[in-house]
Parts: sequence; C-alpha cells; structure tokens
Amino acid sequence: MNIQTDIDWPAFLSRHDMLWKTKPISWDEGAFIGNGLLGAMIYSEEHRDQRHVLRFVLGRTDVTATRSGNPKNFPVRVPIGELALEMVGWIYQPCEIRIDLWNAEMRAVIPTTKGEVRLRALIHATSPVACIELDTDEGEQGAEINWYAYPNVNPILKNADGINLNQYIPPIAVEKFEEKDVSFGVQSYGQGEGCTTAWKMLTHERAGACKEEDMPRGKNHRVCLLTVMNGVSEQDKENARRELDTIDVTETGLDQWISAHRMWWHNYYPASFISIPDMQLESFYWIQMYKLASATRKDMLPMDNQGPWMTSTPWPGLWFNMNVQMSYSPVYTANRLELGQSLISSLRQHEKQLIHNVPEAFRSDSAGLGRSSSYDLNSPVDDEVGNLTWLMHNCWRQYRYSMDSELLRDFLYPLLRRSICLYMHLLEEGEDGMLHLPPMVSPEYGSFKQLMTRDSHYDLSLLRWGCETLLHASERLEILDPLRERWNEILARLTPLPVDPALGYKIGEDLSLEFGHRHFSHLLAVFPLHIAGRSEEERILAIRTLRHWIAMEGDLRGFSFTGAASIASALGLGDEALAYVRSLMHFIKPNTMYKEAGPVIETPLAGAEAIQDMLLQSWGNLIRIFPAIPGEWKEAVFHNLRTEGGFLVSAVFKAGRTKLIRIRSLAGEPCRLVTDLAHSEEGFVIEVQNKTPDYKIHEGQSIEISLGQGEEAVIYAAGGSQNGAIVPIQGEPGMYNFFGGKKPWRLYGIPK
Repeated sequence: MNIQTDIDWPAFLSRHDMLWKTKPISWDEGAFIGNGLLGAMIYSEEHRDQRHVLRFVLGRTDVTATRSGNPKNFPVRVPIGELALEMVGWIYQPCEIRIDLWNAEMRAVIPTTKGEVRLRALIHATSPVACIELDTDEGEQGAEINWYAYPNVNPILKNADGINLNQYIPPIAVEKFEEKDVSFGVQSYGQGEGCTTAWKMLTHERAGACKEEDMPRGKNHRVCLLTVMNGVSEQDKENARRELDTIDVTETGLDQWISAHRMWWHNYYPASFISIPDMQLESFYWIQMYKLASATRKDMLPMDNQGPWMTSTPWPGLWFNMNVQMSYSPVYTANRLELGQSLISSLRQHEKQLIHNVPEAFRSDSAGLGRSSSYDLNSPVDDEVGNLTWLMHNCWRQYRYSMDSELLRDFLYPLLRRSICLYMHLLEEGEDGMLHLPPMVSPEYGSFKQLMTRDSHYDLSLLRWGCETLLHASERLEILDPLRERWNEILARLTPLPVDPALGYKIGEDLSLEFGHRHFSHLLAVFPLHIAGRSEEERILAIRTLRHWIAMEGDLRGFSFTGAASIASALGLGDEALAYVRSLMHFIKPNTMYKEAGPVIETPLAGAEAIQDMLLQSWGNLIRIFPAIPGEWKEAVFHNLRTEGGFLVSAVFKAGRTKLIRIRSLAGEPCRLVTDLAHSEEGFVIEVQNKTPDYKIHEGQSIEISLGQGEEAVIYAAGGSQNGAIVPIQGEPGMYNFFGGKKPWRLYGIPK
C-alpha cells in the first residue's frame, strides 16, 4: 500500500541550489559547507588590494578558549584561521558559484582579469577533512591556496567581517612547519588550549582524477586536503596527519572518497519530503535541511549559536533561553531524529554538571541550567529557572516521535523530574491558597532594565507542562513515584497564567506587555508546549495576545516571526502564519543565515519548523493534517513527515482539499487524525493492508484508526483513489535558485 513516490532528487534539489552570479563579499552572502564539526564560509572582498582572494573562513565547533576573571566567563568559541585562494588577477564578473545541495559541495567557475579558475570544495560527510580542488587556465596557473592563522589574516579581510568589539580573542602564538608532505599550523592560546591545522597539496600528477562531468582536469589541476584538530599536543599533530594519510589520493581513491561523501548526503535527504507552491519558501526549507546536517550530527556536539561557521559575535557559545531549543525544533517533524541525538548526548554526558548548577541545598533531587555556557554546560541557575525544562521539552519530542522507551526510562524521566523538583523548591503558598512562583525573568523582556516578575508565564507554563508530562510518563513506565501526589496537587493549586483581559496573556503577575518584546516567552503555553489554546475561550485569548505582541514595534527580531508563525498555525490561522513567515524573509540573509549583533542560526532553522507547522502538527494526542494551509496554497504535498506516537505521514492537497493521506505506525500507538476528509460531503474511504479497517469518527472532526506496529492506512475521498503519487509541485522557473547572491528582483517574479 505504499504511496508511489516520483521524486527525481538531484533535479528537485537543483532548483533550490544556492547560486551566485556575482561573488559573495561577506559572511551574510557566503557559500557554506560543513559536516557538523568542521565548516567553511566562502566569500571574497571588494577592497582593491584583496580583490583577487576567495576566502575559506574555517571553523571547528569544539575549539574554545578559557577566559580568566569572572567565573561566569565560560570558555568561548574562537576563530581558527582560513584558507585563501589567491589568484593572479582580480575576480571578474559574471562568475558562477553554486552550492550543489544534493552532493553537498561548492562548485565555481571564476573568471579573473588574467584568466579562469574552476573550483570544487566540500567537507567530507564522515571525516573532518576539507577538500578544495582547482583547475586553471594558463593565465591563472600562478593561483595558490595558502593557509593563514587567525592573527595573520590580512586586516582588510578581518575588517570586512565587522570590527570585533565583543568577542574574546585570546593571545595566539602561531607555529608553522612542514614534515614530509604535510604542512602544519599550530595556534596556541595557553593552558594547553589551541588547535592544530594540517594540510597537503596534491599536484596534477598526484591528484586523483575526477569524473569529467564534475570537474574538468587540466595540467594545472591541484587538490588541497585540510583538517583541524582541537588541541596542540604531539598526539593532536599525529591525529591530523593520520586523517590526511587515510585518504587514498590515487586516481580512483579520491573519487571513491568523494563518492562516500555523496552517498551519505544521498541517504540523508530522502528521509522526508515536502513541496509547496511558494518557491522562495520551498527553497528556504530545503537549504535549512542542508544546514542542519552541516551543523550537527548524532555523535557531534550540540548546535551552538553559530554552527561551524565562525565569525565576529557577542554570543560565542550555547544559549538556553531559546537558541538551542529553536535550533533543534525542525528535526522531529522532518524525520531526522538522528540529528537530535547530539542534544540528548550532551545532556547525558553532563548530567552531574546540571545538578551542580543548582544551589547546594537542592542538589539531592534537582538540576538546572542558566542562560549560557560552553559545551560543558557549566551555567549556574540564576533568575531564569526554566531553561533546562524547556530543553527537556525538546527531549520529550525526541521520545514522543520515536517512542523509544529506553530513552524515556533511563534519561528523560529522571532529568525532567530533577528540573521540576527545582521549581518545587521555589513554590510558595499565597494568601489565596494557590501556589505561586517568586520573581523571575521572562526571557528577553526588559533585559536592559533587568525586569523580573512573580508568576511569570514562562515558568508557570513550564512547571505545569512538566508535572503533566511526569504523571503521564510515570504511568507509562509503571513507576509508583512518591512525588505523583505532589505533582497532582501542583496542577490543582498552581495559580492560573496571568491575563490582562484587554491585551491577553501577561508577561507575569507584575508585568503586562507594555513595549516591544522579541521573545514569545509569554506565549510558551500556546507554543511550543501546546497546553493552552485548546478551548475556544483560550484560543480567542491566544489570538488576542499574539496580535497585541506582534503589533508592538521596537524590539521584534527574526525569531519573533518564527514564533508568531508557529503560534498562528497552532491556532489554525494559515493566512496569518504565512504572513509571518514572509515577514521573516526580510530578516534572512541572501545565504539563508541570520544575524543580529552576530550570527544566530536558530532563527532560520525555526523558520523551517514554521513551514512544517502549516502542513502537519501533532500534539494533544491528535495528528493534524494540513492544519493551517494558507488560502492561496491550492496544493501542497509531503511524504514521511514524522509525528508524535511514532507515525510516518504522507499527504496530498490539491484544488484546496486533502486528496490522500498515508499513515504508517512505527510503534503501534493510538492513532487519531484531524483532517478535512472527516467532514467532507462525499465521505472518505479507509484501507488497511490485509485487514478490514477498524476506525471511528469523533464528533465529525477526527478519525481514530486502529493500527498495529508496522501497519499503515490509506485514506482518500470517496470517489477518489488511493493511487496518488508524491511528486514535486511544479515550480516557477523564475524563482529557482532564489538564495545565494542578492536577488531582490526575484520577489517580484521577474522571469529568468
């Protein structure tokens, strides 16, 4: 009963390749490659003295430097230098630079005032090795690839990234040497910290041949292989050499190595599929899928604010009052749960530190996380108590979308329990007999004024969600937890979320929303927790809050609009959700990155979730098919998106109606769908392979289907057919390859 899929993946993704016809000249425009650990941002410079240079600005996520002084000064990410392709002539126009999404590599044809350079660059999917391959004509045979330690990067290029006013840069001692055929660059920060870069250049005679269609190979063909190790010891140097020496650089060896890289990516993309009738947003979505796997992997460090693309920033670490949570938000519905494992692994590894982050008197049963830290998660809880609990909501989604009982029992339940116990220590009984929380910060509201409030929406929502979830999990695990009675009492006696009747949810008991607020911390109960907004009364309240908030100009940011879009989708407001996502596009850089005082990658990634939420949602034990389709979208399609309960869902929307749904149960959980098919005039048909379908309709709104593990059902309109195909929506060619270089004219649909 599998729905037929007819997706030519190379052709489909090629229409979303990032494309530059003029050279990128900043981080905001750069072409990026990465493998979850090592990354490079590729761009040039307009200054006449450096117009011949194409930069490969390197980053490795685990390279940090310790700061002295204030104990809150956690070790921070630092820049690690770059490769420079230095050509004989100036880069000329028009050039062509492309990020080939399907193969996860950059390709370029760059004319100069002296000749032409052809390039291919990638960072191997499973090895921490960058490969830059170039071929030149006679006029550019003098082109060279050179490595520069960060202190030795030309000041013109450093200034092009913005003067670094905020970020800590340690004193860096540089040593550069060669051993046999490998060059080394060691950058030492003191205290044994630093990084070791190793590279080798392969000339035409020694370089492996490439397939003719990939990269023409002439007599000026060269390959640079480079790796970076975190550390400056002899062992780090040997590890770097070993990484390079394991690559077979014979004629067939390099081809096989690159083929293995491509195979990883070819297996990655088809885990799920979406196609929508807005080419700009469709391209944006698929570039985020590329970005996710370039920024993290299941066995890598968790995503910080930059991923592996380092540049000037005031936020060179992990921030937990929104950033990490939103960065991981699209992995669940996208059926890419392996990427979510990097967050789980980090919390597992540093559980003792999470316990140590709370006051000593609470460590016997509690754990927590402050606002920001390095990868060691050393961040004592201060006036933001709920950050770990919000992270546990991400972990809960990892469990609910996988139904991994071991994850629930061994990790999620005990750590969520500890995060809620911290709140329990802080609860106070008021004169009204209700339970209240003391003054705390609602993330990002009035930060410069250091505003605090009793009974903040942020904390009340997280506490209520946590107690409900622990009660559900303890029943599922058949744990007779002695705290069950207390959790039920908290749910019964916890003060309601503070409300201003005219304006909606308040920031907290002492604070109404009176000026611009970039964070949706006062709407957390609606999204992502989904514990409010279910009744019509709550829905009206949530809409009032949403519109009052987003109308308050002054402090809105890109992530304000991702949150607003997902909130609108949760409330069934598809047209409004689309308007917010389109507003987000004004904040997005030409290469789909996002930047305020520095780069923060969570915003575009959360934008991908906002698109998912228009197509599919699962919360409150209901799977919602096309719950917030904008009125102008007359068609949409998705395949193998994942939901709570461990279901894979495919669906086709045509002529403004759902035509076909396929749902496959991976765990045998209860299956209840909300779909327009449930109340269509002509009715619907359900088919389950090899058995009579067992289903019932609830109040004409939802369909409950009995599905065992591994079983699947197909639902379609009566008079229709289950033989629908998953195919991409026909796109508008004039909007293909929208991202890359600046193309503002594309917004107006000017044909190619």
